[in-house]
Amino acid sequence: MDYALWLFSCVSWSLLQSCHFMKESCFNGTLLMNVILLDDDVSPWSIDFVKPAVLKAVESESEINSIDGVNLSVNFRGFQTIYYLKKGCSSSACEGVEILNSLANAGEEGCALLGPTCTYATFQMVDLEIGLNLNMPILSAGSFGMSCDFKRDLTRLLPPARKISSFFWNFWKHSDYIKPSWETAYLYKKQNNTEDCFWYINALEVSSGNFSPRLKKIVILRKDDELSAVLGNNKREMFILCGTPDDIIDLKNGTLDIDDKIVFLLIDLYNDRYYNAFSTDAMRNVLVLTMPNTRQYTIDTSGNNTMNDYIAAYHDAVLLFSQVMRKIQDTGFSQIQDMESVSANFFRNVSFKGIAGEYQLDEHGDRDLIFSLIYTNTDNEYQILYEFNSSTREVTLKDTSPSFIWPQLHLPNDQDSKDFQFNVIVIALCTAIVAIMGTLAFIFYWQNRYYRQMQKRWSHISSQLIIPLEVNEWNTVSLKIEEDAKENSSYFLRRARYDKKIVILKELRLTDGSFSEKQRIELNALLKIDYNNLTKFYGTVKFDHDYFGHVLDDNISYPEETFMDWQFKISVMYDIAKGMSYLHASSIAIHGRLKSTNCVVDNRMVVKIADFGFNTILSPCKDLWTSPEHLRKPRISQKGDVYSFAIISQEIMMRRCTFYSSLCSDRIEKLARVQYPSTNSFFRPDLNFDNPSESEQEVCMLIRSCWDEDPDKRPDFKKIEITLWKIVSQDNQEQESYMENLIRRLQMYSRNLECLVEERTALYKAERDRADCLNFMLLPGPVVRSLKETGIVEPELFDEVTIYFSDIVGFTTLCHFSTPMEVVDMLNDIYKNFDSILDNHDVYKVETIGDAYMVVSGLPRRNGNRHAMDICLMALDILAFMGTFQLSHLPGIPVWIRIGVHSGPCAAGVVGVKMPRYCLFGDTVNTASRMESTGLRE
Repeated sequence: MDYALWLFSCVSWSLLQSCHFMKESCFNGTLLMNVILLDDDVSPWSIDFVKPAVLKAVESESEINSIDGVNLSVNFRGFQTIYYLKKGCSSSACEGVEILNSLANAGEEGCALLGPTCTYATFQMVDLEIGLNLNMPILSAGSFGMSCDFKRDLTRLLPPARKISSFFWNFWKHSDYIKPSWETAYLYKKQNNTEDCFWYINALEVSSGNFSPRLKKIVILRKDDELSAVLGNNKREMFILCGTPDDIIDLKNGTLDIDDKIVFLLIDLYNDRYYNAFSTDAMRNVLVLTMPNTRQYTIDTSGNNTMNDYIAAYHDAVLLFSQVMRKIQDTGFSQIQDMESVSANFFRNVSFKGIAGEYQLDEHGDRDLIFSLIYTNTDNEYQILYEFNSSTREVTLKDTSPSFIWPQLHLPNDQDSKDFQFNVIVIALCTAIVAIMGTLAFIFYWQNRYYRQMQKRWSHISSQLIIPLEVNEWNTVSLKIEEDAKENSSYFLRRARYDKKIVILKELRLTDGSFSEKQRIELNALLKIDYNNLTKFYGTVKFDHDYFGHVLDDNISYPEETFMDWQFKISVMYDIAKGMSYLHASSIAIHGRLKSTNCVVDNRMVVKIADFGFNTILSPCKDLWTSPEHLRKPRISQKGDVYSFAIISQEIMMRRCTFYSSLCSDRIEKLARVQYPSTNSFFRPDLNFDNPSESEQEVCMLIRSCWDEDPDKRPDFKKIEITLWKIVSQDNQEQESYMENLIRRLQMYSRNLECLVEERTALYKAERDRADCLNFMLLPGPVVRSLKETGIVEPELFDEVTIYFSDIVGFTTLCHFSTPMEVVDMLNDIYKNFDSILDNHDVYKVETIGDAYMVVSGLPRRNGNRHAMDICLMALDILAFMGTFQLSHLPGIPVWIRIGVHSGPCAAGVVGVKMPRYCLFGDTVNTASRMESTGLRE
């Protein structure tokens, strides 16, 4: 017995140590690097193209690595997306994530990861909230998207999208005698863009508002006919697109008479033709943003992809990783706990040389370099016009006397001479109007000076007047429908007592309490809001521990299970419409963040709207309640509130989750389909009734008009309020007094709680019975009852038991001619029949280990001298079954088993805490096992 315990302790210790073996091996010189990339013949970073370069880099570093005791090996794993609707990097269901997850579960994740290049795949690996949390360096030649910015373990060896966005921000505000101040720009989002172009243009679209204060308008073009229409107006414009010179040629061939004064800015980073080839006539009015000419190779354009910038970057990633690990070996690693600290300390702010030239990584592990802005001179040669250092963010003019095709010594602006004269007239007229209006405004200012000064004043509520509530005083308030969300602290608000009232403290994360004049005016306007269907705003309070918030009424929202009849639903919608109608008529004018979690209920069962105001402090957000026009261009409007009301009304009517649709369940996909609708229809949630009544049809028509794609066709809240009042009147609910209405709501809520308690009790009993049934299937009945009552099971000695062992003869040979799934099916078929035979005898099945089957009789329930007879009868039944059994995948091949039976004393007890097992110990067990192993096949 002592030997068995010692052996069990040793095995447990070895299993725990093996969990850390792989990570510890990273610091003793044995290094495994996994390469996970797309496996296709289209992507320039396909694993078939990258593999030779990586192996070449490993071989080139092997000699110097061996000196420092570093042994580097590489494991290549490709993944395919041919079975998905979207192929390549466009697929969000990235199999590379599953591959890495399986490697991690097997302890083979290695010390570093090369790849993936796709942004979607990389994000699911490096994001700290939803990622795999691998705590090891991830080196990618790609992952361009802004969702992968500032990730702890990620190092990107090609310029990410934020570097391109930084170039445009600094280039647009740069001013000299060559570059004009463009006021208008067109951003062309080509269909089926490459991975790099998709994220580069996407980043520009997201940050387009930051190009320059001088940029008055930027237009996003998504269709070819939109681009052709703008190019055909022969006006001076600036067009930004990403692609190759072939895209420019195709564009110009499809559009006749393009004015040379139209300037194209082409983003083409991974193309070396600008340094070793002549330009064409189509590129004469094109500026090209590309990488510097530091390559020690020529890009293969034949289609074989023997060398390109992606391949070179993964080659150089091996050099970087080898350099880092050699440095760790040389300097020692007593302060390094895991590969996470290696990512944070050795892949940031470093430089090294590779076949792509000099690499400089910034503090976030992203590559910095000097971009070149190239133009075509009059001799059809490419020349560098500007350079941009992404590290210092400086724009430098390189060609002070450029040989442009334009007659002037500068790039053309986006205004014609006629337009300029017209603009001069308009400016002069506007100046005169402004002067007159300024005089009138000055007079008005002095007349209202006192009032404006009062509006500017604002003082915080003293933190001493805010008394935090004790835990037992809290009312549980959930702002989410799901039960799981109730445990999430982000959905609970801080509560306190102020002026003898229980209030909510809501944090303002975007301010330190120093309000601007415009913000103070809005806060004063919020103080004046006092309406039955709006929560009351009391003021702001600033605490010493860096928490700043505003104080609101305490309210409770309806959970999903609340029973709501038709009258109740209309009443809730009517309360929301009344509150929004009042809010739109007030000085606040717009809610901006209207959603179902902001529609709460007070202790008098009246619906109130919360979280309005603070539009000068908080930024617009994108959510399922946000209207399509605001998803495309973040802002707020009254018509946007009407759309949000429609989504809330659909939730109330259908009693489903937000924006429920049977066609789509993914939140991100819903937002995308609303933001970019198809040409035939607009995506909206389901709103269908079986045999709807007249009033239900009216409400459905109202909701559909409120979420119309055209904001001008949506009704205002005054009209919505009137429509709902008419529906309420038709149901004779307007005749109820306030008390009758309140009593009816409370009775309805009480009935719902009773039904809910009964339902939850029944669910609890069903789950308890199911758990008991499962326990009795895993352990003997007396053992289960002992565990439930005392939590422990005392081991017991049985004087007379009979133990049965059997295994399959030639099981290894059968496995050799079978697939793993066929082996599982074979054992399942055999053991299911064995189990059914056991039900006819007084025996207990102990366990199955592979092809071994162990049964005992005489325990845990003693049966006198019948144990031997029961085991023997069971063994004969099993032999009879095996004589008729046929393998489904190997028909005609007989299956034999060996059986060993022995009687005697043994000990039995539960071993282990997690996944406990009822085990037998003693010489009787060993003798029965030996009799089975030396027996004849039957």
